[in-house]
Amino acid sequence: MTDQPLWKRTPVRIAAVVLAIPALALAWWLGSPLFIDNTVDDAFPLSAAAEIPDDMTQEDVEKEMEEAAVEVVEAEEPMPAEPALLSSATFAGADAVHEGSGTASVYELADGSQVLRFEEFDVTNGPALRVIVTPSTGEISRDQLQNDGYEYLGELKGNVGNQNYDVPEGIDLGSGEYTVVIYCEPFHVVFATAVLSG
Repeated sequence: MTDQPLWKRTPVRIAAVVLAIPALALAWWLGSPLFIDNTVDDAFPLSAAAEIPDDMTQEDVEKEMEEAAVEVVEAEEPMPAEPALLSSATFAGADAVHEGSGTASVYELADGSQVLRFEEFDVTNGPALRVIVTPSTGEISRDQLQNDGYEYLGELKGNVGNQNYDVPEGIDLGSGEYTVVIYCEPFHVVFATAVLSG
């Protein structure tokens, strides 16, 4: 029988290391967003509704559309229809810990599709943040989202900066009231909201 303390025994040390590695990884995943900003800067989506050919990128299409717009101006022909602003709202944080600011605006593009654009956007960072819209208004809670339903627009691209999200067909964010919600999926926590009025 050994008189070594329990913490000095090799099997105990190995078990401690095996348990510590996933615990540290989980702690980093949960905690690091609080200290690290993820900044994006999407341009306004001139080509959002365009079909992208296989041999081109989104950036190539944007460049061609900008060049075509300049040519149209030079030829003094009428410009294609401008995107129409349907509604806009200011983000507010859900509480003292989860803060949010900036604007959420809904634009209708020339083809009738809609895009949700965040400008001067800044929200407290967190793990697995999502952008959703719900017909609920007022103070948004997890239970309210489950009861009233919501539409998923995508993962939040960054907690800081201008960004665009395509609105699925069949949803008209320009009619009636909808709330844009920045939502932490794993913990079911609302980070920020913006109430759109059509």
